[in-house]
Amino acid sequence: MLSLSINDEPFNSSGALSVLNAATDELNRRYDSVEDDMAAHMEQLGPPRGAFLVARLDGHLVGGVGVRPISAPEMHLGEVKRLLVRPDLRRSGVAASLMAAIEDRSRQLGYRRLYLETGPAQPEALAFYPKHGWTQVADFPPDAFTHPVATRFTKVL
Repeated sequence: MLSLSINDEPFNSSGALSVLNAATDELNRRYDSVEDDMAAHMEQLGPPRGAFLVARLDGHLVGGVGVRPISAPEMHLGEVKRLLVRPDLRRSGVAASLMAAIEDRSRQLGYRRLYLETGPAQPEALAFYPKHGWTQVADFPPDAFTHPVATRFTKVL
């Protein structure tokens, strides 16, 4: 029986960087190019207010997800970034496990509400999030970067 583990890893660890690079590569393929502020704000996926989780199946890298702060700290808002699961393991429960883990980790970091966005070229994500308790919203909080054509979601923790 295969064993899934999900653990915090530094955003600049080889596992986290592999996931982040694979996610960026996939976004570039789906959208031709990515206009994103993540590269300039990678450190936000680390302490004290961020985290990056890496999933491994029997020790082999299979996915990851991060959370970073958005808006004023007193608002206790986080943004989920870069959920990625290896293509051959999609629809296997790994993404649901990663999202449950990042929500738990976000609570530990003091977040009360999370936000995320996805785009029209990601129909799997558009279907996934509502099934896992995320509600579509029109806008992100003030001062938070968002893509103009993105679909935005939120979840109260």
